[in-house]
Amino acid sequence: MTTLIIAEHDGAAIKPATLNTIAAAMKIGGPVHVLVAGSGCAAASQAAAAVAGVAKVLVADAAHYGAQLAENLAALVVQQVGADASCTHVLAPATAFGKNVLPRVAALLDSSQLSDVTAIESPDTFQRPFYAGNAVARVQSRDKVKVLSIRTTAFDPVAASGGSAAVESVAAAAELGLTQLVGREVVKLERPELTAASIIVSGGRGLGAADKFHGVLEPLADKLGAALGASRAAVDAGYAPNDYQVGQTGKIVAPQLYVAVGISGAIQHLAGMKDSKVIVAINKDAEAPIFQVADYGLVADLFQAVPELVSAL
Repeated sequence: MTTLIIAEHDGAAIKPATLNTIAAAMKIGGPVHVLVAGSGCAAASQAAAAVAGVAKVLVADAAHYGAQLAENLAALVVQQVGADASCTHVLAPATAFGKNVLPRVAALLDSSQLSDVTAIESPDTFQRPFYAGNAVARVQSRDKVKVLSIRTTAFDPVAASGGSAAVESVAAAAELGLTQLVGREVVKLERPELTAASIIVSGGRGLGAADKFHGVLEPLADKLGAALGASRAAVDAGYAPNDYQVGQTGKIVAPQLYVAVGISGAIQHLAGMKDSKVIVAINKDAEAPIFQVADYGLVADLFQAVPELVSAL
């Protein structure tokens, strides 16, 4: 019973979400194999080999994996599953990367994908949230190969060092030629990445404008060493880029401290951050839903309260 994990990486290092996925795989039992596919990804494969709990790293280094296109990666994963008769589970983090690749893998394997798994009861029984996290389904899968996307906030990451897995090169699958990467726009963040940050300061529509969003929140984020986040309403209004969005249709986060400023607390947003260890809410509306999940709430004008908080820090 082997678990194959599709590694999310940048060619040089393994993304933190993969460490959480490996932690989930270890609860299934059996050897954990990590597939690193890319172009010039030797450094990433060595980083994967050093991760605690990994038994083997499979490396597919080819030019057509450089763009991490889902069609080519899915074909490679299916090839590896076919080559390893002991493979019973295929896992990836429930990030944009995993959500892009895994459904294709599941379809090719004729398996039913289980998305956003938050708990593993046994090798064939899992828990996943639905209704925006207001209910939890307990699902038993009878598929020969079980395909799971892992909600990373539900599992503490394994150590990135201390392992000594064997590294094995595998043959690349054929270039399918179905898609090509035309271009990629990457938002360069000077602050920590949202999904890996221990402190997040998020703003909502209550900030009123893009200049106020940055003018009010950035000094607080700088003081706390925090990442910046935003509600969907703030992103839709153009206050912040899409990469900042926290929520069911954005990024799922669970930092040590989450500061929600001018966020009313729509169910879509709460689904993405309510697992945070400590939640602080600042809103002038005492009836805002955000206060129902907040550990600390301040009913005040954010334009006065946040600068005062910054000066106090």
